[in-house]
Amino acid sequence: MFGYITVNKAEMKFREFDVYQSYYCGICRELKRKYGVCGQISLSYDMTFLAVLLTGLYEPQTLSGSCKCIVHPFENHPTRNNIFTEYAADMNILFAHYKCQDDWEDEKKFLKYVYGRLLEGKSGRLKVIYADKIRKINLLMQDFSDAEKDNSADIDTLAGLFGRVMAEVMVAKEDEWAENLRRLGFFLGKFIYLCDAYEDVEEDIRKGTPNPLKLRYSNADFEEECRTILTMMISECCREFEKLPILENVEILRNILYSGIWGRYEAVRERRLHRQT
Repeated sequence: MFGYITVNKAEMKFREFDVYQSYYCGICRELKRKYGVCGQISLSYDMTFLAVLLTGLYEPQTLSGSCKCIVHPFENHPTRNNIFTEYAADMNILFAHYKCQDDWEDEKKFLKYVYGRLLEGKSGRLKVIYADKIRKINLLMQDFSDAEKDNSADIDTLAGLFGRVMAEVMVAKEDEWAENLRRLGFFLGKFIYLCDAYEDVEEDIRKGTPNPLKLRYSNADFEEECRTILTMMISECCREFEKLPILENVEILRNILYSGIWGRYEAVRERRLHRQT
């Protein structure tokens, strides 16, 4: 379920995209420092949103720098690093490990199994640092896995479980903003799960793999129903976001929540409608 929380680059100012990219590169740097190249491979844009969000909310001391990387070895790229890029890197590793487990259990992808074991070996310290958070997430992921194995068609239950996982990820500290962040993460997680189910529904029907949208797919109002549910989820997410006292890089965050996050959904919808006409 990676790849949904990203920007709409066409709607951003050049400076805003440079700032956004500097947090992405900052997380990449943290992954290399803490987990080596094995950790860097797991990098996705999804956790960049988390780093920018928490930085804007808490305004920690942030170090600006530059670095070269394997992908761009001949030029320096600006980086921003603080306690929340480190936190985002840790959560990135955690999610990558869960994704590997899921791919192995669902489709027996051996390379994902091997990569997951490598990540598990390198991320052992996370179980100490985030013991309570990981315990909660593990229980939720087990409930999620059990519901999928039972071929549950209750989309609200499945989306809600993933929403509760994202809620825990969004909260880096228990304070006056924790509840807002949990609600933001909860509805964001539900949106992501629903987008993922929408994108995969045709393939899951062919493969016979679990997807709670399979029974709805043949309905005449399938597209309208999905769009309505997704709009409701992201509206609640944005409502919680707007309650937070964020000034720094707020336009980047709004770009993601109001526009960027719809990118993959719109691309899938257009391809699907084009095939049907």
